[in-house]
Amino acid sequence: MPSFDVVNKAEMNELDNAVNNTIREVTTRYDFRNSKTTVTLDKKEKVIHIVTSDDMKMKSLEDMIRSNCIKRQVDPQCLEFKRSESTSQRLLKKDVKIKEGMSKDTAREIVKTIKELKLKVQASIQDEQVRVMGKKIDDLQAVIKTLDTKGFDVPLQYVNMKS
Repeated sequence: MPSFDVVNKAEMNELDNAVNNTIREVTTRYDFRNSKTTVTLDKKEKVIHIVTSDDMKMKSLEDMIRSNCIKRQVDPQCLEFKRSESTSQRLLKKDVKIKEGMSKDTAREIVKTIKELKLKVQASIQDEQVRVMGKKIDDLQAVIKTLDTKGFDVPLQYVNMKS
């Protein structure tokens, strides 16, 4: 029986490429010249660390990270920007948490949306994902299209498509 899984998972390799592109862009921009700016990705902790000299540069870095994520086809909704903190050397530090997984409420809302379609598909919650099974691939594609247009609070990816 054809099936697929609905998950919320950030592609860490593409996110690493987006951070590297941001670093490359910082080195070429005039407004960042002679400023102590660092952007690092901690893959284990799933956090991007940003350190820079003032609020204007911090806002520019946030915009650069978002735009580079979009270019690398990583949904910027998975980034959670924390508040800026001052360091001992008069620099600003900000951590960007990478959100993965979905809450039980979001999974229930996805299942409810699928059931409202009244298609011959079955949706079940498994840990932090929703498995959708049906006899016709066209029905599964209709579910994907509906979920994309609905707009949930987390970015959704569709994996393990089996026919």
